[in-house]
Amino acid sequence: MKKAALFSVMFVLFLTACTVDRPAVSVSSPDERIRVDIRLDKKGTPVYSVYYNELQILEPSTLGLVVDHTDLTRHMKIASEGTVEAVTDRYTLVSGKKRECTYEANRRVIAFEPREGIGLSIAFQVSNDGVAFRYELNGEGPETRVVTLENTSFNFPESATAWLHPHQVAQSGWESTQPSYEENYEMDIPVGTESNFGQGWSFPALFRSNAHWVLVSETDMVRHYCGSHLEHLSPEGEYKLAFPQEPETMGPDEPLYPTCTLPFHSPWRIIILGETLAPIVESTLATDVSRPSLTGDTSFIQPGRSSWSWVLLKDDSTVYEVQKRFIDYSADMGWEYCLIDCYWDTKIGYEKIGELARHAEKKGVSLILWYNSNGTWNTAPLTPRDRVANPEVRREEFARIREMGIKGLKIDFFGGDGQSFMNYYQDLMEDAAKFGLVVNFHGATIPRGWTRTYPNLMTMESVKGFEYITFEQPNANRAPAHGTVLPFTRNATGPMDFTPVCFSEIPRISRRTTNGYELATSVLFQSGIQHFAAIPRGMYSQPDYVVDFMRRVPVVWDEVKFIEGYPGKLAVLARRAGNTWYVAGINGENTERPFRLDLSVLGETENPVLITDGEGPRDLVKTVPEGSGLDLTLQPYGGFVCTVNQKE
Repeated sequence: MKKAALFSVMFVLFLTACTVDRPAVSVSSPDERIRVDIRLDKKGTPVYSVYYNELQILEPSTLGLVVDHTDLTRHMKIASEGTVEAVTDRYTLVSGKKRECTYEANRRVIAFEPREGIGLSIAFQVSNDGVAFRYELNGEGPETRVVTLENTSFNFPESATAWLHPHQVAQSGWESTQPSYEENYEMDIPVGTESNFGQGWSFPALFRSNAHWVLVSETDMVRHYCGSHLEHLSPEGEYKLAFPQEPETMGPDEPLYPTCTLPFHSPWRIIILGETLAPIVESTLATDVSRPSLTGDTSFIQPGRSSWSWVLLKDDSTVYEVQKRFIDYSADMGWEYCLIDCYWDTKIGYEKIGELARHAEKKGVSLILWYNSNGTWNTAPLTPRDRVANPEVRREEFARIREMGIKGLKIDFFGGDGQSFMNYYQDLMEDAAKFGLVVNFHGATIPRGWTRTYPNLMTMESVKGFEYITFEQPNANRAPAHGTVLPFTRNATGPMDFTPVCFSEIPRISRRTTNGYELATSVLFQSGIQHFAAIPRGMYSQPDYVVDFMRRVPVVWDEVKFIEGYPGKLAVLARRAGNTWYVAGINGENTERPFRLDLSVLGETENPVLITDGEGPRDLVKTVPEGSGLDLTLQPYGGFVCTVNQKE
């Protein structure tokens, strides 16, 4: 018996050794700089590691799912290592970091032996800017399956630091409207730091690991999955993926976790990385691996600029005469839209909104109307409410306002990231497209690749934007540094409705940013529709060259380049529209910052025009510099813009 027992122990140890010592399954980027190794650890758990030029960026990180009661996270066996295949895709975006996108990657699918009728495969695609992977469940039959746990982790060295957005407690905050992704980022914190509210950290999450930059997020959110984030605890730098909190559904009988019949697949988990912040800024990986457009006719979709009274003038501005003035303001500025915010249904009314829509059409301006998303998930009283949650009521409403000449929707106050909400977002985008309406989601989740799949989605808030500066002084105090984080985090994976650019003073608030900083955000922050906070009084108090710049600034871009920056301190980017480059920079610190702008990185250029801060924080100066090297001094909390043309 003792010999038999000893033999059994030795046999198990032998199998364990074979599992651990088995060569890793690898897949590399086309340029061979990025490599992913996949293997089974001693528990039979699938793990992956990420390398950049042979330097380990992610230490062994776990993979796997639990489906109902079937554990696909341990004691797994590889059935097929797959083969490496090249993947190429070319597509056009209506708006985004750039219009024409090309994706090249190497793909490998590792299949595991089926367990209880469920086959798990994990697909990896590695491109020159990062890694994407997703789970694929194989099987058949009418039985509904529920993914109760995803064992994905991102395991960083303990020396790494992070820029992270605290995830809020569900149904907390004003009128139970959380989580809405509207917190300040915690900046340059040690990995392993516990989250502020005990609910983990939101995507996208930025890390600095072994002198490399890494952005982690998810994309291609399908209908049958839930949104996710990172867990509260991250011992020794290992961040595990977390599913939504229990209240994050549209109702008690609506699904929270991924629920579907087999076969099905998860969203992609994406890891963008590089030696500098350039890949973070320039990568289109979030849309590269997302589904192509599901919208047939896209001719109604028009990106653009918009006036918006509410951000500074609040509810009192939602009246007929004020909105007519803002329509005229948009027309004078050459902007495409005017947004009419909450309470328009009671303070203006449908009939008068129709009159405003006809007036706007004569002026070449389109109207966007605000709606409350409410079902039962929050108590926000703002109206119109209960007009979009029910499908039949929603379609009647969309038909009615489209007949009135309305061109867009701003839908606010969503209730979380459960599967039912992921489905609801996609219902809204699909129905809006059927009625020729563009969409802006506020109080919402992050964009998860949807701008490619549903191109009528122009923008999403999911950011502590300018309106928060008008609420409380502490938000205004943190705004300069906060703004320098956003191009490398939230705005790096999708459009962001920050509602930038304010030249006015704010009632009861001391604005910390200079007018140069404000002007720069018109370029720095990307959104398919840019709702400017600048009201007529503030705009027309500026020099003519500033007003002219705001008339010309594009929202559709052909290219983006990282120039220089460090999140929390400095952000300088360049965006190209046609043959004109727009360079913008902001200083997140309360000290002067010498900065040399080298325009030669943009190729051969000519006719530079520079707008910088003047002597005071509300003064601006225009210069026409010579040469390709410009020596600037960024003022405390200041900024600049520079336009330059490519030589023919």
